[in-house]
Amino acid sequence: MSTDKASSWVYCEDFVEQDDVLLRARERAAQLGCTAVTPGAGAALTVLAAANAARAVVEIGTGAGVGSIHLLRGMPADGVLTTIDIEVEHHRAAKEAFAEEGVRSTRTRTISGRALDVLPRLTDGAYDMVVVDADVEGVTRYVEEGVRLLRPGGVLVVDDALWHDRVADPARRDDDTTAVREVGRAVRADERLVSALLPVGDGLLVAVRR
Repeated sequence: MSTDKASSWVYCEDFVEQDDVLLRARERAAQLGCTAVTPGAGAALTVLAAANAARAVVEIGTGAGVGSIHLLRGMPADGVLTTIDIEVEHHRAAKEAFAEEGVRSTRTRTISGRALDVLPRLTDGAYDMVVVDADVEGVTRYVEEGVRLLRPGGVLVVDDALWHDRVADPARRDDDTTAVREVGRAVRADERLVSALLPVGDGLLVAVRR
């Protein structure tokens, strides 16, 4: 990457400033060992949720609530975020962020458990947006479930879609990189979806269900 291109990436990441609520959420994420979405990726989530007027959103991988706050800020005031994480401590941290943000309790539904156990219980075609920000091992199944959950016009987002800048390098063939690369190809080839790969954060794979 040229110096100019790297500088432009940094400029884009810092384009929308982080306020105290997000900064404290990021601190809690670091303490828990969670990898939070970058500021640029978070800003993109807010815009995507706002553009879609997303009232029903599923987030796979709550972390400490950084991505959750970004999503809630883009959703309408009556929107409900269903956020899934296997770690109870992550949900405690996220709830601190929700309280600091002043989010009403009726706007969030935190579900503790394995996503692959929870997702099949959610209703087909009932969601405006599904965000996948969880373990790489399950990403293929998460995307499959996510597409099922989306209504026509609904938006699928997969974070870390460039996977530490390894996906674009064909010489990188470790299991994690291969899994993320194959998900990108599968989404691109899926005739039910219109997709794009955005170079914000560590890559956002975005698709709209036809």
